[in-house]
Amino acid sequence: MDILKEIIHKVPDYSSFMTVDELNESSKKLAENYSNLVEFSEIGRSRDNNPIYCLKIGKGSKKALLYAFPHPNEPIGSMMLEYLSEKLAKEDAFRNLYDFTWFIVKVADPDGAKLNEGWFKTPYSYLSYVLNYYRPAGDQQVEWTFPIEYKTLNFNDPIPETKALMNVIETEKPDFIYSLHNAGFGGVYYYITEEAHILYPIYEKTVKDLELPMNLGEPETPFMKKIADAIYSLPTTEQSYDYYEKYSDKDPAELIKSGESSYGYARKFNPGLFELVCEVPYYYDPRIEDTSQIDKSRKELVLERLNFSEKDHKKIKSILEPIKSLVTVQTRFQEALEYFLEVGEKALKAEKKWAETSDELNRKATVAEEFDNLLASRTYQLFKWGILRRMLLANYEKTREPKLSKVAKEVGDHISQNYKELEKNLKFNVIPVKKLVQVQLAAGLYSALYVQGRDQKKFDLQ
Repeated sequence: MDILKEIIHKVPDYSSFMTVDELNESSKKLAENYSNLVEFSEIGRSRDNNPIYCLKIGKGSKKALLYAFPHPNEPIGSMMLEYLSEKLAKEDAFRNLYDFTWFIVKVADPDGAKLNEGWFKTPYSYLSYVLNYYRPAGDQQVEWTFPIEYKTLNFNDPIPETKALMNVIETEKPDFIYSLHNAGFGGVYYYITEEAHILYPIYEKTVKDLELPMNLGEPETPFMKKIADAIYSLPTTEQSYDYYEKYSDKDPAELIKSGESSYGYARKFNPGLFELVCEVPYYYDPRIEDTSQIDKSRKELVLERLNFSEKDHKKIKSILEPIKSLVTVQTRFQEALEYFLEVGEKALKAEKKWAETSDELNRKATVAEEFDNLLASRTYQLFKWGILRRMLLANYEKTREPKLSKVAKEVGDHISQNYKELEKNLKFNVIPVKKLVQVQLAAGLYSALYVQGRDQKKFDLQ
């Protein structure tokens, strides 16, 4: 497939991320310039009434839905779709490799993406990322607010952004969905919805050829099913429910509080659906793929991580409690922080029970697992502090209450101090945006060919 290799090779040397307005304007121009091939339409409106646009490219018999910003602090996929949409419109030979009609949503969450734009032009600064970070509460996320009924969980309150994707799913019944997430720190890893052995060496070779690390540390959650190194079965809300049912003394519906993923919803309309998620990080440390053993058990490390998280939550709550009455301006930052603290606290108890009782954690740990538990995880902990700081500053701007400014500065100092400590203990190796786009592009293109070949019962992915 020389055409694919050339397309992947020619990804531009991106140095930053595009804003929501820049992405929308680019989509509009593409449709104007290739009106015979590209349709540009509004498929919905966000909570703040921002338009959500979709590009429709090609006239194949199969349908592919690709959407970026499923979480608004994850912009890499938007750059991949920016490039892919242009190539599908301009390159006939490339487009004709596929019997697909492509539905491309570059910005699934425009409100949230706009709240992250403060760091989009300086993506290589981890500190800038933390200080300008925003991620919605779980029940306000595009990816996790699709309707679901399972045991005691009955969620049927999709946000407007999710409804926009639901309309495409219900109308087009896609054969292939690519939800473009990305990680923050670590290595590359994949989620897929069926065993597809022909893809595993392709995924791995792409990462190795670009001299990037595979993530061989801890899975995101304990119930992830590993298929191959750094490849997992895409989790569902049902699996999350069953995990909490086993390890929590609470009704799982109290802990989940949100809905299903795009896959859980879309498979009802097309049981043969294949969905892909390719998680790529902004930064990495070589230890994330070191599988040599250390003289500690995985259980020790997991429990140490959970204890740190528990203390971190309590510290944030101790800061919030004395100033609660001064936080009078409702913001999305407050909405998100309160959700993460409430749900996170309950989830930590369940994970601690799992860690204490799980036999699989008794083996010797690897360097990658030690690094992931004790260092990489702490880079994520700082994001809640970033949201806390933004909440305080947003209230101060409206009320001019001096106490809020003082506490915001203290929170900022905490972030700076912890960042410096992290810098001493790990390497913030920055991955060029171009390479991250190439990894996601390659995964998507070869996975789409897999779906096409699977259904035609023939494969040619070489």
